[in-house]
Amino acid sequence: MDGRQKTSNKWYPVYTNPRAEKKAQIALQNKGITTYLPLKRQQKQWSDRKKWIEEPLIKSYIFVYITEQEQTEVLMTKGIARFIYFGNKVASMPDRQINDLKLLIASSIELEITEESLQPGEKIVIKAGPLKGMTGEIISYRSQKQLALRLESLGCSIIIQIAASFLSRF
Repeated sequence: MDGRQKTSNKWYPVYTNPRAEKKAQIALQNKGITTYLPLKRQQKQWSDRKKWIEEPLIKSYIFVYITEQEQTEVLMTKGIARFIYFGNKVASMPDRQINDLKLLIASSIELEITEESLQPGEKIVIKAGPLKGMTGEIISYRSQKQLALRLESLGCSIIIQIAASFLSRF
């Protein structure tokens, strides 16, 4: 061993050029970089037909699993605009947040993304259903109680409808 500390991979949110998320993901994967692009399936209506398509859940965002040393390689990838900063430092995300996001995408719960700055409320834990064990904050949104999973390092919140009976305080 040469005494240098091995740096470990972390998840980083990366901002892409508009409508370039899928192409940027392919370019990153071609470089051997692990990526995650959460997609939602929705039906689009054209004048002559309807079609199911997969669109990014969070527009202009992709997540990369890299070391700090690989940041330059990510920035040199076509379709990538910049890293997200929190203060003066490149923002990283805990593995748990990516796993929670994957769980949300895999569930049949209808999701809505908002860039509103949601005010923190009462801390809760989901005690039943496909999201059992996840924590969040109760907020008032569109006159209904809903759960907001705050992803601080992204600057957005995920809002889902859930029955109050599925929640408990902690």
